[in-house]
Amino acid sequence: MTGDKMYSDIEKYIKRLAMGSTPEKPLWNIESIRQGKPAYWNYIDGCMMTALLNASEIMNEPFYLDFCERFIDHYIGEDGTPLGYSKDKYNLDDINEGRVLFDLYRLTGKEKYKKAIMLLRDQLKDQPRTDTGNFWHKKIYPDQIWLDGIYMAQVFYVRYEKEFGSKDYSDTMEQIRNVRRYMFDEDKGLLCHGLDRSKKAFWADKETGKSQNCWLRATGWFTVALADIIEYIDNDEYKSELSDIFREVIGGIARYVDEKTGMYYQVVDQGDKNGNYLETSGSSMIAYAMMKGARLGVLDSSYSDMGRKTFDGICDKYLKISPTGEFDLGGICLVAGLGPEDNRRRDGSFEYYISEPVVENDAKGVAPFILCYTEVRRSI
Repeated sequence: MTGDKMYSDIEKYIKRLAMGSTPEKPLWNIESIRQGKPAYWNYIDGCMMTALLNASEIMNEPFYLDFCERFIDHYIGEDGTPLGYSKDKYNLDDINEGRVLFDLYRLTGKEKYKKAIMLLRDQLKDQPRTDTGNFWHKKIYPDQIWLDGIYMAQVFYVRYEKEFGSKDYSDTMEQIRNVRRYMFDEDKGLLCHGLDRSKKAFWADKETGKSQNCWLRATGWFTVALADIIEYIDNDEYKSELSDIFREVIGGIARYVDEKTGMYYQVVDQGDKNGNYLETSGSSMIAYAMMKGARLGVLDSSYSDMGRKTFDGICDKYLKISPTGEFDLGGICLVAGLGPEDNRRRDGSFEYYISEPVVENDAKGVAPFILCYTEVRRSI
């Protein structure tokens, strides 16, 4: 797939998902559909809203902005409380959807969006922390840092400080430094998925506290977070330091690219192991981070071409026409995590990561794919 025909097909696919969705039943939230959950504030929808706001801007398509406003309006009460939200869970995933509130507040002036921003910021003030000062990923994961959490919380945190706070980014910086300090493998050039500072979790190495593998999407979350934070942050010293970390992580993951497709494997450094597969969500995240990083001048321009090859590879391998004549995006790992204690199947092993369901059209893959597409469109 190349050229105008590809762009047209992708845009039809994006619009189909949006037009077929309501706040109560979004087509892209496969977890909720499978589990029969009622509508609630969640990071999966948050990823999609972030992507659609980007699409609205780059495609000059007001429909997506209107859709996002209607969608978020359903979830934010007049007092600013998100539907189904509970601060007491201290779940960093719940912060993620809050990043779209800054744009919607700026564009609409609705006070309930600002109230919701303040409510989510209040969670971060009280969020439990590890001995390093990093946020616990969730209350049910004590003393644990997950790469996912940097994306879920820190982009929001930086935007809050920039737009409503004192522009003090030192907390975010130290938390990212600690990820680099304690979770990066110098030899492999890769980050582990999670770290338990107490070293008590069943999946954690008893000497280092690290999980045993590099899960692609976790690294993807981290690279997207760095790319987005570098764009937002207005402190040159911090931006330079973040850029150094970003270049190191991108350079590390690039070593494991599949030369034929430009994609990356579910378990990044074990591509030749039976059962491993080229995965869409993490590959899209890496591609987006590469293309955006090159556009911002943080990465060498060659990474723009590398990211574009990944995007094209995803289109060729996983964007397929269904029997009904509509496009579906496949190759998406539905979910993966570490623990908790009563779920020992999630042990961070290779066998675990390849055992999780692979699905179509889930927002954890679709949203970064759309973000990739917006970067492609920016370059033409």
